[in-house]
Amino acid sequence: MQTEITEAGMHDVAEPSRRACLAAILRMTGIRPTRQRLDLADRLIGRDRHVTAEALYLEASNAGQELSLATVYNTLRQFQSSGLVRELAFEGMRSVFDTDTSHHHHFYLTEEARIVDIPGEQPAIRDLPRVPNGYEVDRVEVVVRLRRCRA
Repeated sequence: MQTEITEAGMHDVAEPSRRACLAAILRMTGIRPTRQRLDLADRLIGRDRHVTAEALYLEASNAGQELSLATVYNTLRQFQSSGLVRELAFEGMRSVFDTDTSHHHHFYLTEEARIVDIPGEQPAIRDLPRVPNGYEVDRVEVVVRLRRCRA
């Protein structure tokens, strides 16, 4: 069975070999590979995406997959806890989940409420503020907010 990709880029059916790999990945991260989790994993793992739970729910529902929005949220939280996705929170936006879990930064296109990876070499971060006693820097994430030039 081949993976079908619709015009919207949605994946209707995972190839059996991909599905087996996804099940193995989920098991290795301590997640039981249910049908719903595998369906969502197929839409996320190995694909470079920034997606909200709501958009992922609509995508899966439109492809005929039966699941609830709560299941999508719970699965995304499990994937996040296991390191399969990274949550990005922006003011005024719902949480966005990034399938690229490597250390990288983002552009936020304000008029489109869209997130884009900053390509290439990452910005150098210098002169961080002094960290309070008993704490250490976990990571620094840069978000560069962009808007179209006004002529």
